[in-house]
Amino acid sequence: MDVRAWDVPHPNPFLCDVAIDQSQMSNVVDHVSNIEYVRWLDRAAELHADSLGYTRSWLLKNGIMWFVARHEIDYLAEAHSNDELVIATWVRTIGKVKSWRDYLIVRPSDQTVICRAATLWVLVNLQTRRPKRISAQMIERFAPLEALSAPQVQAG
Repeated sequence: MDVRAWDVPHPNPFLCDVAIDQSQMSNVVDHVSNIEYVRWLDRAAELHADSLGYTRSWLLKNGIMWFVARHEIDYLAEAHSNDELVIATWVRTIGKVKSWRDYLIVRPSDQTVICRAATLWVLVNLQTRRPKRISAQMIERFAPLEALSAPQVQAG
């Protein structure tokens, strides 16, 4: 699957498939409920973190968890029952305690971009419920397009 055609700026986005079933449909209009999109975004972020070794179990063991601070969702086309979709997700920026993650949801059968979204995630210490500094190792593994908290090297 060539994600370059989908205008994905990250050289190696995480991809996951979504199969739609009747339970995800709106009770009012014949298309997927907007609530499902939020579930998909959360699940894609979770699967990406899992693939890097940051499972929810690992995060809990270390007393931290990613919390959503903000979702921005642009619904660009409808998705319907039995559609098969692909979510591309990547980390755009990582700062000291916050990270912007971008998403693109596409229906490959007709190359339709269904949705573009972004989530501002905050790493939280579960004991204090306060933001926790993101480690250099975590920043490196998530491979953001831009690491805002990267140490600056000074010449001479």
